[in-house]
Amino acid sequence: MIKRITAAVLALLLGVCAAGCGEKTDGDSGKKADLTSFYDQLANKFGWADTYMIDLNDEMLDSSYPGLRQIASGQLVAKMPQMSSVVNEIVLVECASEEDAQRAAELFRSRIDDQANGGAWYPDSMEAWSNAQVYTEGNYAAMIASAEHQDEIGSEFTALFA
Repeated sequence: MIKRITAAVLALLLGVCAAGCGEKTDGDSGKKADLTSFYDQLANKFGWADTYMIDLNDEMLDSSYPGLRQIASGQLVAKMPQMSSVVNEIVLVECASEEDAQRAAELFRSRIDDQANGGAWYPDSMEAWSNAQVYTEGNYAAMIASAEHQDEIGSEFTALFA
């Protein structure tokens, strides 16, 4: 029990410390984005066949992103490789408010920290996770952890709102 409380406090502190670092925010442009279409374009561009990336089911979402399903009020796209040693996890969410998007971003930062600090097991995977980014754009939030396409996907996500 003490370990869980300590872990929760540390995660909260890391989230507060990271709030000003590593997050890309350009404010609310008022634009709407079709997150499924955006993901489908990525899958087509990078050759992710239907069998490569899978949807995170409710159990996987609750385990990796506890509380996210309670925040999401619109679109939710959460994908990871079915079987791969390459880090490639993408979560895109539309929330009811900017405050909710910030809450989702905190959950995303916690996931990144957990994976980068040993949860990903392998040194290369932990390194890739340490480069993962959280993005918020108005009511939208995204977590992109991609060893091969990190910067490109992040740029394309923010371009949806330009």
